[in-house]
Amino acid sequence: MPRWARADGGSDLPRSPSLRPFAQELPQPPAVQPVAPFSTARPVPPGAVFNELHIREGLHRYHPDLPPATVWGYQDVNSPDAPLTPGPTFVSQAGTPRLVRFDNQLPANHKGFGVPNMVVHRHGGLQASEDDGYPLDLFKPGASRDFIYPETHPDSPADSQGTLWYHDHLVDFTAQNVYRGLAGFFIRYSPFDTGDENRPGDTGLQLPSPPFDIAFVIQDRLFDKNGQLVYDSNQHDGFLGDTFVLNGAVQPFLRVKRRKYRFRVLNGSNARFYELFLSNGQPFVQIATEGGFFETPLTRRSMRIAPAERVEFILDFSGMPQGTQIVLQNRLQQDSGRGPDEVGGTPVPLLRFDVDGDAADASVIPTRLRPPFPPDPVPPRVRRHFEFARSHGGWVINDDFFDADRISAKPRLFEPEIWTLKNGGGGWFHPIHIHLSLFQILKRNGKEPPPEERALKDTVVLGPNDEVDLRIAFEDFRGRYVFHCHNIEHEDMAMMARFDTV
Repeated sequence: MPRWARADGGSDLPRSPSLRPFAQELPQPPAVQPVAPFSTARPVPPGAVFNELHIREGLHRYHPDLPPATVWGYQDVNSPDAPLTPGPTFVSQAGTPRLVRFDNQLPANHKGFGVPNMVVHRHGGLQASEDDGYPLDLFKPGASRDFIYPETHPDSPADSQGTLWYHDHLVDFTAQNVYRGLAGFFIRYSPFDTGDENRPGDTGLQLPSPPFDIAFVIQDRLFDKNGQLVYDSNQHDGFLGDTFVLNGAVQPFLRVKRRKYRFRVLNGSNARFYELFLSNGQPFVQIATEGGFFETPLTRRSMRIAPAERVEFILDFSGMPQGTQIVLQNRLQQDSGRGPDEVGGTPVPLLRFDVDGDAADASVIPTRLRPPFPPDPVPPRVRRHFEFARSHGGWVINDDFFDADRISAKPRLFEPEIWTLKNGGGGWFHPIHIHLSLFQILKRNGKEPPPEERALKDTVVLGPNDEVDLRIAFEDFRGRYVFHCHNIEHEDMAMMARFDTV
């Protein structure tokens, strides 16, 4: 691997064994299946689907040439033999609520990094405070917790969020627990995006549908000679691995048919950014961010994706000769948790697409995905300012470490606000995630945001000295929530703040 793909402080850490790329096919986590309704203390919404997942320790083989590694992961009770990481994929329909029981079966006397007190956060979701995964709402080994994901408001065409994820959110230990394997996808369909290319949505969308709608998470990991995960809890700037893992497999391949595919990509790394390219120079047709659709598809030669961000794009393999191989590459250099450097150097392969056969294709790349965002009839009255910086030996927001008892803002429900987020300097990058609400980027450094940011978002990147203005409005739920940096070592080192919706 090139120097910049190593973990920072690489001289003090082992190097991962050299591994063959493309030695295994891209795994596809199973979909979470319903279980019979069970007794719960929670008020159950009418028509709710019930699910039960175990959080447990087990073995996972990241590569055929590595021994199995001890990981933590989520396991659907209906799929006891499925790999633990990433967890099973929730496939949800707007308007159908869901009650999920997470049962903590982790060993209380575990060995190695991580803490087995669990907090589950559905990242990007609209849910009550008690279901959001507040960092101190933990449940210990031997205990369980029931979460309600309401999904009671079908999407509007302007709020067509399709790719969420769930992960651990324990205060001070999110980075270690996520790195150990605790992450999975939560996919949403709606009357506008049906998940069936043969059944157009209310707005006529016929996007590629399963099995041609594929999600994968990109993560970087560091292995010792015995194939075990290595993590350095002293790397507070952000931990980097030297081996790239997609859906729990090191640099896999994927057989594709000669037709269009929809891909949903999550950057599930702790601190590493990626700039994605295709080896044949083919562009991506990006249709959405983590917050929903663009107004029109965006053709891009490359896509930069920060920790916690998601991108959705379409690739068309229909004109490719049988046997064609195309490699998804990362060309973004990064040698420390400070953030990415520049595009260049040796491309690092992530995933190889192998064109293999034909398949029917009723999907359509639309010319229009959603209507424009409507203007506010009255400009938002409330403006808030938050500065993210390195200070006092850690990471701060408005010069304060995270304090669960300090309320940094009290936004009123249904009243739009303008939040200005500023990078306090030092050359650091901070991907900022705000719970409970999606937001619209209005300005970046005083100018209109670039085209790739003109969709709803739940995470925004603050590069060195950046300042962004967001329009944000919170709906439905009163309670305590947080916003934080999603370089999760920064989050664990206190770059997080509480806000209460009132």
